[in-house]
Amino acid sequence: MRPLPFLFALTLLAQPTPEYTFGTTVSSSAGLEGKIYLLEPFTELLPRFNPKKAVGSIYTTSLNVPPQSFQRGFPGITNRFEWFAIDYTGKFWVETPGVYAFNLISDDGSMLWIEDRLLIDNDGTHPPVALTASARLTRGAYRIRVAYFQGPRDGIALVLSVRTPGAAWRIFRTDEFLPSAAEAAWAPGKISEIKRVANW
Repeated sequence: MRPLPFLFALTLLAQPTPEYTFGTTVSSSAGLEGKIYLLEPFTELLPRFNPKKAVGSIYTTSLNVPPQSFQRGFPGITNRFEWFAIDYTGKFWVETPGVYAFNLISDDGSMLWIEDRLLIDNDGTHPPVALTASARLTRGAYRIRVAYFQGPRDGIALVLSVRTPGAAWRIFRTDEFLPSAAEAAWAPGKISEIKRVANW
């Protein structure tokens, strides 16, 4: 029996292809900042990123780019639609402690870190592939990072989903994981019990 994230991924694949949404140039303090890098042709793995070499930044509160064709580049930044990478960073707040599962679909490679702990390694040049990992999180703030690269034209995909304790799978949105107004500071949480599952 295939795990639930596989069925969730199939549901995403069956949806009508929407406009791609890697992000916009409008900054959001509640979102992710993605730094865009240009890659050498025939790159097969995520590179080591140097912030000084980024060609621009985009911002988003979710990573929700289902498998589709991409030929438009990044308006206002670069017209590159192949051989590029995006390094997303941000933070999120966990109010309810427990086991949180994350599902990452990408075409081509991607990786997910929380608090500098690698949860999902979906690197390499490949068609849409979904991987899942879970971790026990306490109440508090967490740094999140998703690195992604697009190799040869022109199919793309980058979808990050989450399953919170007692809930169903849904698209991960940073604006749904904010501290309450009464929380004076983003006090750090703790991550443990990391488990990884390959879906397909």
